[in-house]
Amino acid sequence: MATKNSIRSVHKNGGRGVAIVPADAPANANDAPLLKIGEVADTVGISASVIRSWEKLGLIAPQRTGSKYRLYSQEDVRLLQRARYLSRVRGMNAPAIIELMRTKGEIKASRNGSADNVGLRLRLVRTSRGLSLAQVAEAVGISVGFLSAIERSAMSASVATLRKLAKFYKLNILDLFDQSGGRQYLVRPAERRQLDASDGVRMELLAWGNPVMEPHLFHVAPGAGSGDEEYSHEGEEFLFVLTGLLNLVVDGKEYRLQKGDSFYFESSTPHRWSNTGSKEAVVLWVNTPPTF
Repeated sequence: MATKNSIRSVHKNGGRGVAIVPADAPANANDAPLLKIGEVADTVGISASVIRSWEKLGLIAPQRTGSKYRLYSQEDVRLLQRARYLSRVRGMNAPAIIELMRTKGEIKASRNGSADNVGLRLRLVRTSRGLSLAQVAEAVGISVGFLSAIERSAMSASVATLRKLAKFYKLNILDLFDQSGGRQYLVRPAERRQLDASDGVRMELLAWGNPVMEPHLFHVAPGAGSGDEEYSHEGEEFLFVLTGLLNLVVDGKEYRLQKGDSFYFESSTPHRWSNTGSKEAVVLWVNTPPTF
């Protein structure tokens, strides 16, 4: 948690709403403050209940603080303004607006924990700890521009880069998924939380609320993978290939896995992986403990 000295509050609209920004961060477009629902309502000209209804429809995906308060980005505000225009000026209903915006690529058809949220979650962690883009970029060995692009969802990060960021923040991959709700024993396919780790790599979380095990379905597109750089961490990993091919390199040795193959290794061993086939690879992947 950040201390009083690491966060400053920005009051707008006569003191209504508080935006959280790091105390030493400049006010610029890349580090624009996250807004509370009252501020967004005033800015867009709609009620808080309407904002929440748009969220349920998948138009926006606000972040949540530890105490479950919603925090909205400038992109959320832009999407809400666009939806308000289409509703009031064009006379379109909510389903038609969502369909139109998805068709035009203004929003993506995504579910909880989607790629659209990863950058915002990383940004929320950074700003809540009072860190600048430059401080984090230098610590993990990437450029400030690249980190900014990741946080704005303008670029995706490889699994290896996400691991570095998670390690720096002392987080694990579960912290990048939607954190609403508690333990769920039965998870239907439509209820799986999803995370797009990088271009062509999608993870579906199969269970949550368990601090010992992290089970996923990895969907790896042809040519996609963890990145060129090997990575390692604490724990153990087990994977079972359901469909397709997966090329796994562990401690410099290459293994070509196909449908029906399983593999176990200690996560502290440097490793990387990729789909060298012509079709999507689907892999049941279990880490213990939950970690990068």
